[in-house]
Order: sequence, then C-alpha cells, then structure tokens
Amino acid sequence: MSGRRGDVVGRTVQLLDAGLLAQLTGRPIAHDFRTADVAAGGEGAPLAPIYHLARARASGLEAPLAVLNVGGVANITFWNGGDDIAAFDTGPGNGMIDLLVQARGAGRYDAGGRYASVGRADEGVVRALLAHPYFEAPAPKSLDRYDFSLEPLDKLQLEDAAATLVAFTAEGVKRAFDLMGAMPTEVIVAGGGRHNPEIMKALAARLPCPVTTAEDRAWRGDAIEAEAFAYLAARTARGLPISFPKTTGVAEPMTGGRIVQP
Repeated sequence: MSGRRGDVVGRTVQLLDAGLLAQLTGRPIAHDFRTADVAAGGEGAPLAPIYHLARARASGLEAPLAVLNVGGVANITFWNGGDDIAAFDTGPGNGMIDLLVQARGAGRYDAGGRYASVGRADEGVVRALLAHPYFEAPAPKSLDRYDFSLEPLDKLQLEDAAATLVAFTAEGVKRAFDLMGAMPTEVIVAGGGRHNPEIMKALAARLPCPVTTAEDRAWRGDAIEAEAFAYLAARTARGLPISFPKTTGVAEPMTGGRIVQP
C-alpha cells in the first residue's frame, strides 16, 4: 500500500481474491477499502480512526482522547470532541525492532522486551533517527516499516540497539502530539506493541498523560484492527464515509470499499 508522496499519487495493492473468497464461502465479501482514497490523493491509511471514535463513544469515554496502535508502524487517532478526529503514523512501532532482532540472528522479535530491558537507549542515536524529515512533515501522513534505516544502530550492542528503538518509538509518539499542539487526557494503546513492557514504560515516561492498554478499557486489544475492518465493511454496505480529511488527507469525507456477492 502507498499513498501520496510529494506530488505523486501512488497506488494500493491487496493480495486477496475477493471474488474467489465470496464464491468459496457463499458470503458477501467487503474489500478494497483504500483505492478510492488513494485515487483522490489520500494516504490510503489509517482507516481505523472512525472505528476508534465509535469504540470510544460506546465505552462512554470523553474527549480529548487518543488511541495509539503500535503495530509494525505506530499510528494515533486523536479525538478532540464531536466528530473531530485526526490521525497519522507517528513513526516506527514494533517493525524496526523486529528487523533489528532478525538482522542480528536473535529471533523474530524481542519477546517481552527481553533485549531492550537490559539495554540502555543511546539518546544521540535517537536524535539522529528523529532528524528524518518525516517528523517535521505536516499531518496526515503515513509510513512503512522500511522507511527508516537500521544503519545508525550498527555500532550498538543488540540490547542497547533494542532499547534505543524502543525510545525512538516512544519519542515519535511524543513528537506527534507536539506537532498537533495538543495533548489528550489519556492514551489508550492497542496493537502488539502493548505486549512489550519496555514500550509501555517508555510511553509512560515520555508522555505527560496516563497511558493505558485497550484491556484497561475492556476493549479486545488483539482484535481492534479486525473489528475496525468489520466496522468499515458495515459502513461500506451503507454508503457511509470511511476516510476523512484529517485522517488520510482527502479533500472531503470519502466512501470506499467494494462488496462482492457470492
């Protein structure tokens, strides 16, 4: 998937054969949620913010509130009240840590923050990573886990490199709120990153507001993304918008997605 880069409108690619899946399951399949947004000049992501808003309202939560999804890339949804939501990728989530551990032959990922927990973050390297022009670019904006190089970490031991990337993830989130010029009263963390205690500690240390997990709010943290796309499918079926100017950068709220009948 890719959206706008400069003045070039990208394209989005998905591997699912929705027609075949509809035929095999005998059920309507909603798919292709991003194409219309990208064609209209949007980033094509993130698409979960409208569900984050619905989830927050259903839980009786109040604005200003942020939902932080820490996957391969980290992204936030900032709810400022009413229907006002903004969203963008804040920087790396787990992705760079996974790539680091794999590159060092130490496994697939830093399970439980084991390596980072005994390392020391190199703040000089963190600052060097934060010099990437992405962090000064206006929102909305989106990333890929491969947009940042591991090269600045080459001289660090694995444990210190992992701790440095944890700090980079957390500082990217802090910079995101600085960019917006606002701070929520709570940040609810979903995605796989909430299972990494070191990421949660780093977020709590760098953000001047409570940092909670999805489970703290009785949400199913491992299912948020799946629930979000089921919600998008329902909105697609009803012809309701799924992306918005402050979430993907489109000029006006956009419908999207297609439904294939069996």
